[in-house]
Amino acid sequence: MRTDSSPGTLPAREHLPAGDAGTPVLDVVIPVYNEEKDLPPCVRRLHEHLARTFPYAFRITIADNASTDTTPLVAARLAAEIPEVGTVRLEQKGRGRALRTVWSASDAPVLAYMDVDLSTDLNALLPLVAPLISGHSDLAIGSRLARASRVVRGPKREFISRAYNLILRGSLQARFSDAQCGFKAIRRDVAQVLLPLVEDTGWFFDTELLVLAERAGLRIHEVPVDWVDDPDSTVHIVRTATEDLKGVWRVGKALATGSLPLDRLTRPFGDDPRDRELTGVPHGLARQLVGFCVVGGLSTLFYLVLYSAFRQAAGPQTANALALLVSAVANTAANRRLTFGVRGRGGAVRHQAQGLVVFGIGLALTSGSLAALNAAGDSPAHSTELAVLIAANLAATVLRFLLFRAWVFPDRTDTGPAPTAPVPTAPAPTAAQPAPAPTAARPAPAPYAWPHQAPTHLHATETTTSATTPLRPACPHSTDPGDTR
Repeated sequence: MRTDSSPGTLPAREHLPAGDAGTPVLDVVIPVYNEEKDLPPCVRRLHEHLARTFPYAFRITIADNASTDTTPLVAARLAAEIPEVGTVRLEQKGRGRALRTVWSASDAPVLAYMDVDLSTDLNALLPLVAPLISGHSDLAIGSRLARASRVVRGPKREFISRAYNLILRGSLQARFSDAQCGFKAIRRDVAQVLLPLVEDTGWFFDTELLVLAERAGLRIHEVPVDWVDDPDSTVHIVRTATEDLKGVWRVGKALATGSLPLDRLTRPFGDDPRDRELTGVPHGLARQLVGFCVVGGLSTLFYLVLYSAFRQAAGPQTANALALLVSAVANTAANRRLTFGVRGRGGAVRHQAQGLVVFGIGLALTSGSLAALNAAGDSPAHSTELAVLIAANLAATVLRFLLFRAWVFPDRTDTGPAPTAPVPTAPAPTAAQPAPAPTAARPAPAPYAWPHQAPTHLHATETTTSATTPLRPACPHSTDPGDTR
């Protein structure tokens, strides 16, 4: 799993202005492998649909995944015949590799892809990319599992698709409904930061992209689609499923160990005064309270189960001490990761040591309650012991949260004044790049000539985005007009 990332957080989303007729706003990539028969009708149908319905300039890019038939010649003929069509040849297979190559080199502010069989109804294309153009969302996906979707496919494909998405929800806590629908879009500024973090080069590529984006807090828009299964699909279901499960394990392990710098993918709020943080309000207090209550509730149940088990072989004080010790270690670990967002192993031992001090305070409260109960009457009932322990634990919980927040996991950012909403600024001019003219006097960019001025033969290793490359503007009037399933 890669851990490099472009520096800094993403800028605030903005509505993409309508550019010149020759400047593409949307770049639709069609990854193909030995599709000499299906490629021409797919490209012509997609081009006709975009020319008729899409209000912005667009481009269609054929990404040839090392085809061994006449697909490269067919793609070249289509590029020569239709001005808005271009082709890229890769010498290695892999849908993820093809998407990374073309998306990294494209200058269009909105990047999309779809499968060559056009199983998805093209009427969903404009609703797919509209939230990205408006600045509302960062990524968009077509969903075959939404309630409003209409899908025609066999029971085997239906079962595999739903089972795979259940696995994602259970193992990676994914909230998007359909990971593998070949109908997705992403803003270019987001892709520039996300692509270096994505390791897979095959079918798991877009699932990994979505999981990382969701964990980073980016906004994913879902569009219900009409989808008809292609009976001639060349996808090897068993091999693909095996590779996807390996990818789920790899990504889950990286997320659990905190080895991904997802904090660098955060989006600032807009300039609406209601979105600005209020002075004097502790950062993340509401979220931490919710997380602490959830962890505390589960820990209490765990503690009571342990106490009941230990009570069968030991006295009440010994059973209470053992149950509280085990549950305290688990509680500290859970709060460290889930409530206070501490990732990685750094400081884990110190946090557990401080957690044991907090445990000692809870032990004193609960043990004192048991002692008082036993002093009040001989051989109290087990249910009475549990009731007293619950009350004592509630009192200890409040104190535990305060100690966790102020001492064990202090928020270092709370010491200074709360920042106001960041305002996006243009990159500082360099010696090689003079400062742009005022907006009113800014000249229109030169039309992008594809494929005549762009290379038509690229390798995956030649266009991979550098981890140290700064973010470039994603709008068509960029100050860097040369930026290029």
